[in-house]
Amino acid sequence: MTDPLKPQKPLPVLATGDLSFAAGDDGRLTIAPTVVSKVAAIAAREVSGVHSLGLGSARAVTAVRDRIPGAQPTPPSGVSVEVGQTQAAIDIDLIVEYGAPITDIARQVRRQVISAVEQFTGLEVVEVNITVDDINLPSGAHDIEGPRLQ
Repeated sequence: MTDPLKPQKPLPVLATGDLSFAAGDDGRLTIAPTVVSKVAAIAAREVSGVHSLGLGSARAVTAVRDRIPGAQPTPPSGVSVEVGQTQAAIDIDLIVEYGAPITDIARQVRRQVISAVEQFTGLEVVEVNITVDDINLPSGAHDIEGPRLQ
C-alpha cells in the first residue's frame, strides 16, 4: 500500500523489441509504439496553426486501410516513433496554415508533444524532429505563382 502523501516516483521502463514495459509492484504494463504515436498526433493537432499531419497521399492510404475489416490499427499518418528502454524519439510531418509563423508552430508542437507523451507514458522524450511538408492555402489562393513570363 502506498502512502498518498508521499510523492510517487515514476515506474522504470524496460523495452523488448517494439514494445515498452513498465515494471510495477504487481506486474507489468505494456505500451505499444502506436499508443505513443497517437498521443503525439493528438498533442500536435492541438497547436494553433497546424492544419494536419502527414502528406495527403499518406493520409488517404491510411484512411482506406483503416476501413478494411480486421485490419491492424495503423499509427497516425505523419507520426513515427522509436521507443527505447526509457526514452522515445518522435518524428512528425506537418502541414501548417498559410500565414502562421512556422518556427513558432514547430516550437509549440515540440513542447506540446514532449509534455503529453511524458505525462501519459512515463517515457522521456529525447527528441521531436519536425518536418513541414506543405502549407494549407486559404480558399481562392491557389494561383501562388502569379503571371508567367513569356
